[in-house]
Amino acid sequence: MDIGNGTAVCCLLDVLPNEPRQFYIDRSLYHHFEANSSDVKALLALKPDIAVLEPTGVNYSKIWSTVLIDHGIEVRLIGHNALATHRDHLGLPDKEDETDSFALAHYGLSNIDRPKKFLIIRDKVTQRVRELSLRLEHLNRVQNPIINRMRQDLSWQFPEISHQAIRRSGYTVPIFYRWLAGLRPWKRYDNLYEKTIGLGLTDTVRKHAKRLIDLQSEEIEIEQELTELMQHERFKPYLKVLIKFGFGKRQQAILISQIYPFENFLDEDNKPIVVFKPATKRSKNKYTKRYLSRRRFEKMLGVAPTESSSGKKQEKKVRFGSDLCRKTLWQWIFTRVETTKGRRNNDVLKDLYEWMHDPQRKGTPIRLLRLKTASKGVRMLFDHLVLELCT
Repeated sequence: MDIGNGTAVCCLLDVLPNEPRQFYIDRSLYHHFEANSSDVKALLALKPDIAVLEPTGVNYSKIWSTVLIDHGIEVRLIGHNALATHRDHLGLPDKEDETDSFALAHYGLSNIDRPKKFLIIRDKVTQRVRELSLRLEHLNRVQNPIINRMRQDLSWQFPEISHQAIRRSGYTVPIFYRWLAGLRPWKRYDNLYEKTIGLGLTDTVRKHAKRLIDLQSEEIEIEQELTELMQHERFKPYLKVLIKFGFGKRQQAILISQIYPFENFLDEDNKPIVVFKPATKRSKNKYTKRYLSRRRFEKMLGVAPTESSSGKKQEKKVRFGSDLCRKTLWQWIFTRVETTKGRRNNDVLKDLYEWMHDPQRKGTPIRLLRLKTASKGVRMLFDHLVLELCT
């Protein structure tokens, strides 16, 4: 299934064709559907055993994958890069909906007995955790420009409070926003406002405050649901480790939505996959360890650089993984590793701080050092999860 905005192009395939380039031209293979009740019924009438999709975000593919799963149809996901490589391998022409749907079907049937060739498929609880985490991130992005605009206006309307830090505590919108919106009296600010040297509050600022109240009220509702979901028994061993690393509640939800279930990174015996390969530089007849499970874990969280070498030119660049997880790890470095000594309140954070400030890393550009520290932290996280979940 090649998913678009309210559309799906499906290619039915039950045998691997000998000549894919000729076979895919047959237009009778393809079925076009739109997101309405009659087309959904027509899709289910095809009675597929397995549906193979690309992960086209939370919005586009959600309705299709949910309908399929609810009707007992297995859903598998293929990464964008894997599909592009397979399409090139088949020698298919320009990218189009039918070409993609054929490549998806061909890839799925070619690897039907190799589940590791597909992406992690989240269950409903984990998927909901991810959706809520993304929603919170969106609400945070929406609030920032409103807060900045409001502060600029207050600098000439009510300058005495324009630089005041307003932080929400618990599940209550700050009283300051409610006072500013004219929804609640507050004597302290009433007295300050009477003596202000500013030009007076305008309706624009009050509207900004009302917007923030609405946004933070929605934020609180999401956080309450997220807190309830995270108390599920399945997440307890994960939370035990994440709390040890000093991750906050939002950060815990973001990371768990990416790494649960941890077994997806392991072999059939729930052990980390480690292979030995001949060393390619200098030391002949020796072998090097390749920690495949840990490497996949790092890539999932967006901190594993991919090597691109040609001749004498060697380049490493982070290309894959979750941008949101990468951002979460950077925030964690700032707030729990690089922070004051009092916040590094356990051995994990202390060890990571000492590793980051080891003399041999002196002179490393700060951005690169933070990335390396995040990568080191993820490797430590993987090892702790192995000890917690696999022993």
